[in-house]
Amino acid sequence: MLTQLINGHILTPQGWLKDGSVLINDGKILEVTNSDLAVIGAKVIDAKGMYIVPGFISMHSHGGAGHDFTEATPEAFQAIVQAHLKHGATSIFPTLSSVPFDVIRQATGICEEMMAQPDSPVLGLHIEGPYLSQRMAGKQWGDSLKEPDPEEYIPLLESTQCIKRWDISPELPGAHDFARYTSGRGILTAITHTEAEYPEIKAAFEAGFTHAAHFYNAMPGFHKRREYKYEGTVESVYLIDGMTVEVIADGVHLPATILKLVYKLKGVENTCLVTDALKYAAYDGPMDDPRYVIEDGVCKLADHQTIAGSIASVDRLVQVMVHKAGIPLADAVRMASETPARVIGVADRKGTLQKGKDADIVILDKDVNVRCVFSYGNIVEGTNTMIH
Repeated sequence: MLTQLINGHILTPQGWLKDGSVLINDGKILEVTNSDLAVIGAKVIDAKGMYIVPGFISMHSHGGAGHDFTEATPEAFQAIVQAHLKHGATSIFPTLSSVPFDVIRQATGICEEMMAQPDSPVLGLHIEGPYLSQRMAGKQWGDSLKEPDPEEYIPLLESTQCIKRWDISPELPGAHDFARYTSGRGILTAITHTEAEYPEIKAAFEAGFTHAAHFYNAMPGFHKRREYKYEGTVESVYLIDGMTVEVIADGVHLPATILKLVYKLKGVENTCLVTDALKYAAYDGPMDDPRYVIEDGVCKLADHQTIAGSIASVDRLVQVMVHKAGIPLADAVRMASETPARVIGVADRKGTLQKGKDADIVILDKDVNVRCVFSYGNIVEGTNTMIH
């Protein structure tokens, strides 16, 4: 069916288009035009002056709706994906935290099955760990952490095409060989849970680490050892022009001033917004894990020593960037759609409203609330508050 979205502010790669329209057919964007005259035979949807923007890309999310992707069941995967889809995440890369390789293989099978389904929001798997520094991540994952082992990761990666991103600590023995191998296979390879300084970060970048996971979190900034001062991982990443970053812009992990600084120094083209969401995102049920508590709109370890992860959905990230950090809406949306699509390698079909791309579209009201979500041209159930 031919669908036409009219009477909205449309975010295009060239900027805002007022009073134009988006034509959708067979799950694709047929055209973005500067006319909102009704097309004969089209189902017309009036955006009522709201913002029509690209669907968001969730490239780092561990769970939601009371489930975690490490459960490695179709039911858990489906529940999490649907929960985030309703908040505008029309593309999602399920994230596995540090788990045994048999769990990774099980999750890989589920991910492959979901990717094979028509019009699936699942575009690939993201693995965080288990190759993480004990000093920077030891408490949360206990005995599961280890050094990169090619006898583990090479057979896994040769058995599947669904793993699109892998994050590890770059200072571990064998980490650079890992990055050369993964980046050589087109897998986005990211530094995470690290205390590496500039020489190590520069060498890691040259080996294939091109992205920094949850920038500022689980990595040091400028610091002092005895009488001398040293750059931290943060400053090192800033200095490398080709390294992209992601920030957990939930308003708790990082203050608005730091969000502004990342935006100013790394820019829209090199900054992605991520949730790093745990199972309690998009969830209104009871807490069922004594290791965690929910306070101040974030999930913390029960001993209050550190933040464990966010409970945000992607729409909240955009809201925080606009309302708290003062970032223009167009740029905030691009950091949640266009930039992550390019960084993780799906910009050929996702991330912008352009002819021929998938009709993944979000309609936002003036307060940046999600009012309608289209996934492959179909309205996601429960999100059509705009048209009623």
